[in-house]
Amino acid sequence: MSQLLYMMPRSHSALAHAAYHDLLRALRDEGLRDLRGAPTLVERNGRGYWYDSFRVGTQVRKRYLGEDGQDMAARMQALRDDRVPAEQRRRDRARLVRLLRAEGFLGLDPTSGSLMAALSGAGVFRLGGTVVGTHAFRLYEGELNLALSLEQTAQTDDLDIASFERLSLALEDAAAPPVTQVLADFDFAPAPSLQPGRAWRWRQTQGNALVEFLTPAFGEEGLRDLPALGVQAQALHHLNYLIADPIPAAIPYRSGVLVQVPRPERFAIHKLIVADRRRADDRLKSAKDRAQAAFLIDALARDRPDDLAEAHEDALSRGPRWRDRIAASLSRMPQTAALLAAL
Repeated sequence: MSQLLYMMPRSHSALAHAAYHDLLRALRDEGLRDLRGAPTLVERNGRGYWYDSFRVGTQVRKRYLGEDGQDMAARMQALRDDRVPAEQRRRDRARLVRLLRAEGFLGLDPTSGSLMAALSGAGVFRLGGTVVGTHAFRLYEGELNLALSLEQTAQTDDLDIASFERLSLALEDAAAPPVTQVLADFDFAPAPSLQPGRAWRWRQTQGNALVEFLTPAFGEEGLRDLPALGVQAQALHHLNYLIADPIPAAIPYRSGVLVQVPRPERFAIHKLIVADRRRADDRLKSAKDRAQAAFLIDALARDRPDDLAEAHEDALSRGPRWRDRIAASLSRMPQTAALLAAL
């Protein structure tokens, strides 16, 4: 597998690259339309968060819209003045999805696509959920304009979603319908855990699909609550590095699905760490981790060397255990080690 992934990255056409970013922009804008009340900026710990504040009877409700940025307020005003009907917007996005599929972009099977759409519609990714694992790797196709092969992207039945526990507490908003209901609608049931009554893994009763919820560990690993998503999550070391400053991504399914994924340079370096951390009986998964890291590092060294160098230096600065794990993986990847050393 790793030899296949060391091949020179291929790009999609300029038309496909432009269509992907048009779809991504349209999906991001859709989340800021049809405000029920007044957009409100709330500051916490030096960062700004936008909410749609509206009344339901005598209560004021807040729906989280996103973190403050240079253009957030201007975008919301422009979209409120836009009169393009919702159905026309949906058709325009569907046309972009058809173009991407015709250009060879990867899609999802109907079951996975419907599940992603339902989770997105419930607000999972708006509320901080970040797709990690192979599903995230597949979505770098659009962000980095890379044409991925079947060998690189053999679809897994596992969907991993990570989120910060502290962000989930701070947002004061919750998924609707609840994530547990969405999963039940797709015939997922909680898998037993070491803590009775608490579950971070959900297995589909008819099939092999598995959804796992993860969160960074700041101390001991174990189960934590994610209030915004209404689920428990397995806390893991090194995950805080992976999901810091995630980016939006568009899935070319139906009229498009908006999710978020880790920054590709952090994903690549994190895979070096995870590959060394796996148990001895997970050799195939370790090889897959190294292969995905190698492919992304090759692409990023050509296209975004400064971003890659910064992510690499950040990981190395986090202590000897981080450096040892990265070095252990790179000792088996001389081409990748040379690329990082040359940054």
